[in-house]
Amino acid sequence: MTEEQILTLGPALGDYLNQFLFCCEYTQTFGHLGSYCRGLLSDLRRKTAEPIALACGTPVRTMQLFLTQHGWDQSRARDLLQRRVAGAVAGLPDDGAGTVGVIDESGHVKKGDKTPGVQRQHCGEVGKTENCIVTVHLAVARGDYKTLLDAELFLPLCWDLDRQRCSEAGIPDEMHHRPKWQIALEQIKRAEANGLRFDWLTFDEGYGCAGGFLQGLGKRPYVGEVPCSWWCFAREDAQHPSRADDLVRHSPLFTQQPWREARLARQTLGEQLWKYKAARVFASHDSSPRPQACWLIWAVNERTGEEKYFVSNAAEDVPVALLVRVGFRRWNVEHAIRLGKQEIGLKHFEGRNYTALMRHLTLCLLMMGFVAEQAAGLRGEKSRGHRRAGVPRAERGAAPVATATEGHDRPAVHLRGDPVSPEAQPRRPPVQAEARPRAARRNQAAAPPQTPPPPP
Repeated sequence: MTEEQILTLGPALGDYLNQFLFCCEYTQTFGHLGSYCRGLLSDLRRKTAEPIALACGTPVRTMQLFLTQHGWDQSRARDLLQRRVAGAVAGLPDDGAGTVGVIDESGHVKKGDKTPGVQRQHCGEVGKTENCIVTVHLAVARGDYKTLLDAELFLPLCWDLDRQRCSEAGIPDEMHHRPKWQIALEQIKRAEANGLRFDWLTFDEGYGCAGGFLQGLGKRPYVGEVPCSWWCFAREDAQHPSRADDLVRHSPLFTQQPWREARLARQTLGEQLWKYKAARVFASHDSSPRPQACWLIWAVNERTGEEKYFVSNAAEDVPVALLVRVGFRRWNVEHAIRLGKQEIGLKHFEGRNYTALMRHLTLCLLMMGFVAEQAAGLRGEKSRGHRRAGVPRAERGAAPVATATEGHDRPAVHLRGDPVSPEAQPRRPPVQAEARPRAARRNQAAAPPQTPPPPP
């Protein structure tokens, strides 16, 4: 990034946050929203209410109440984000795969038993059963652009059966246990209602093995993973179904065709070579073939020995090479989730309140959307000007964070994990680490500006 590009990030963030002003009942609440968002973009080690509050000079209790009790609508903020993303992706260049919606989930390791939804369950973060919460996400990917659009907590059945525990955690009475695939379907419908148009949907085998999920997708085009034990018929008149891993190894549909190759770029692991075969089969339903044929794709990574099985409801004339690219697009979102956890604080929530958890997740979505938008602009995929923020207190925030306030034109920037040094920002005032009394802040704000003493 050039110095000029870095300097535009503060005003750009102010403009970006302005769209969420009317999600808040009061201007002061919007100021806290801006402070929290800047804290998520900062280089703080833990991006929770307490360190963010201390860094930006807000009482810790005030920031905690901002997450739990202050009047603002996180659902509306999420909807506004999705509408903005819908407009952004429509103008981005297409690499041939179109706009891909990606369903994924994320485990967040937690201690204790008070965090909403926590229990011992499979946690993808560590690859084993662990005490954690699980959140279901919908993301969008188009070319190099990718960002998360939605986040919802998976409520385990044991929590649903203990309504007293739910009440203590602030979980609404109307919220009950739902399979993750039902949450995913709701997220897809919500995004579509906010203007997102997906050319394809993709997901892992945890969703592909749920017949209700595939049926709920209806005619939406998809390419998703299924387990090797997925049952299907080689022909519509076949008498017995076969497992996917048996069929690809023994059926002439696969044994009599050559391997084809796909070279797939990974964000951090470099290019990977996969071989694949594909054929039209009939999914099994109650031990009978479904009337509509679908694609079964078998992909093998010779270097690692890894195998994947994809199914797709695409038409017979759709190139299989395209289906393979779409099926592997989920890796982009896995990368986005990792960055969200490492850089934005997606997993840093600490608390016992469901509303606070959802608000933290929503604000993380907003900042991931901002970063994705700025990255697209730097790649030359989108060109738009940014005015300075015009809302009172919109530029308060933690440091070093991308900010630009009146009279201070050199922002502190967190760039690829490395903050710009304070020496590069000579006119930036110091940030108070301690919370100041409210009256003292009001008196300071009302006092006339003073000329700083000359340097020694």
